[in-house]
Amino acid sequence: MTRPLWTSDEIREATGGKVTAPFEVTGVSIDTRTMEPGDLFVALKDQRDGHDFVANAFEAGAGAALVSREIEGVEGPLIIVDDVMDAIEAMGVFARDRATGCHRVAVTGSVGKTSVKEMIARMFRAGGHAHWSVKSFNNHWGVPLTLARMPAETEYAVFEIGMSTPGEIAPRSQMVQPHTALVTKIAPAHLEGMGSIEGVAREKADIFAGLQPGGAIILPHEDAFCALMKEIALRHQPGAEVYTFGRSEDASARVELYRTDGDRSVIGVKALATFWEARINTVGEHWAENVAAAILAACVGSGISFHIAEEALWGYAPPPGRGTSEELPLPRGGSMILVDDAYNANPESMRAALSSFAARPGNRHIVALGEMLEVGSASETEHCSLADPVLESGATLAFLAGEGMKPLADSLKGRIETHWAVKAKELETVVKNSLTNGDLLLIKGSNASGMGQLADRLRQWSKAADEQVMDRGPEGAAGGADAV
Repeated sequence: MTRPLWTSDEIREATGGKVTAPFEVTGVSIDTRTMEPGDLFVALKDQRDGHDFVANAFEAGAGAALVSREIEGVEGPLIIVDDVMDAIEAMGVFARDRATGCHRVAVTGSVGKTSVKEMIARMFRAGGHAHWSVKSFNNHWGVPLTLARMPAETEYAVFEIGMSTPGEIAPRSQMVQPHTALVTKIAPAHLEGMGSIEGVAREKADIFAGLQPGGAIILPHEDAFCALMKEIALRHQPGAEVYTFGRSEDASARVELYRTDGDRSVIGVKALATFWEARINTVGEHWAENVAAAILAACVGSGISFHIAEEALWGYAPPPGRGTSEELPLPRGGSMILVDDAYNANPESMRAALSSFAARPGNRHIVALGEMLEVGSASETEHCSLADPVLESGATLAFLAGEGMKPLADSLKGRIETHWAVKAKELETVVKNSLTNGDLLLIKGSNASGMGQLADRLRQWSKAADEQVMDRGPEGAAGGADAV
């Protein structure tokens, strides 16, 4: 029989809450739309008050609900606490401590952290019972929620930790207490909250605040702030071992090979006296550093063999919205390739996406870019500086959305065909009308820029057109068994 994730006695011990009836739950959820039967529903107060959805949670099969007040008219066990956020944090710490044999890794960085986390998780799954952050659950509720979801038998776990303002990373690192902590790269992201790129580096280096004694510090060797982050890291944990990754001869994990066919990449890394070769389903030289970082983080101190880790990495593809490519049929016939990198954007990741886009084969290269948010007073300069990378990507047509993108639109005017709009949705019709057979379209922008929704609407448009063609049949008939 499978052990429940939580019993009411454990949650009461962790939180000090009042249990209205004994229960067992098999998962933890904060969203009634995605919860599974048997989950504990956590009534967090964020953009909306989760207490308003407790009844919906029980209708969806919740095993119990974690709340801060009595809920009238619901049938189902509750655990009532003073503060739900404090309680989920307490559950996270309890779950961390009960998984006594678990090797934990924490990942942060301005770019690449979710992709590197997913690579590590892939290697950890090959090594044993693994647990990892879902999507980008890396904020004040995402980290404790990920911990609270961790089964007691977990052997390997990897956590993504993010920030947008000072002081956010250290407490989350201290909650995770990683055995290995990694910074992927420092770039001009969240400058609005951090003030400067050095401020970003200092905050990211606080990923080492909770590092366990004798743990591993992993840093990007060629990063301008590597020495500063090493100093901060060793201040947090003087006895830690320091490892680096990059292209330098002195890096602990050194990239020695990168080649691509425009669809997949082969990456060779010399790490810890062993040569690794990985074939991954994405394009871009920056992926080589991601692979080097992930290999170090997965293998140092974990006991996972290099052979198992190397095999597990083959065939890796990025998470949705982070550079995935797909073929979409077009209503007027033929098809195009959509490269969806719309999950987020900052100057560093935008340049990397444009650079890798140049290596992809296609009749026409087209870009649809949303503004980069939270870059502070450097916004106009940073957006304008993308002109050359756009041209170098081979793009002959650019669709740009957001006030921040206006300087780039002005810079590209007269150089390539450019369309600019305040909102991404205003570009939808002109993008659809512009696409022809064999086109390659890159979509990228900050999460709030609306570019992800543009990608989704293109998928829906393509799917509807494809279904209509299938219904009509190969001769364009009305479709169905009765068509003649």
